[in-house]
Amino acid sequence: MWKPHALAKPHPDQLDLRLRDTVVATVDLADVPAGTNGRVMLANGFNWQRYRVQFTNGVELGDLDGRHIAPTGRAAKRVRKAASRR
Repeated sequence: MWKPHALAKPHPDQLDLRLRDTVVATVDLADVPAGTNGRVMLANGFNWQRYRVQFTNGVELGDLDGRHIAPTGRAAKRVRKAASRR
């Protein structure tokens, strides 16, 4: 799980995903149409949490965040539950 640096100021609507979480593209990306499923391969960032995702069509893209992807399955349930606790 990604833990923000003590000096970082994360965005309030920032996604909190883990490695191997499943996601879906919410917008058309380079070679990835909206609605394509994928899996988080890498999570990184200091003040801007971003993800590298391997999509089911074989394309792997980086620098994706809540503007580009949304969690699905168990990841979506976990994110909703964490948001309700805030």
